[in-house]
Amino acid sequence: MRGERPDLLDRIRAVCADLPDVTERLSHGTPNFYVRGRKAFVTVWPDGHHGETFAQLWCAAPDGAQALLVGSDPDVYFRPPYVGGRGWLGVRLDGAVDWDDVRDVCEDAFRCVAPAALVAEWDDGSDSPLDADG
Repeated sequence: MRGERPDLLDRIRAVCADLPDVTERLSHGTPNFYVRGRKAFVTVWPDGHHGETFAQLWCAAPDGAQALLVGSDPDVYFRPPYVGGRGWLGVRLDGAVDWDDVRDVCEDAFRCVAPAALVAEWDDGSDSPLDADG
């Protein structure tokens, strides 16, 4: 990818790596994150998308979140093309990025796509290596 921003991608990879059963692979020439290798929940466009030059994140979102966030902060959040009609949320990654907010929207996206049992395990902490004996 031209102009790839490793710092930005590394931070998003770290957020997604904290979630269980998440894998990354390229789709449409850009990094996508999947639950159990099947369902995408986050797409990163480090160079922008179709003429937009700002780095951006697209992610699944709970019902109503897209309208609420775009309405409350349109300088950061937007309705992305193609997936916006399904309620996905766009997040600008240029300027001062609030990485706590990025983590929150990625975790919400995971919850929207992951099987309920996997979300329950993650919520219970049983997925954590710190819970192992020893």
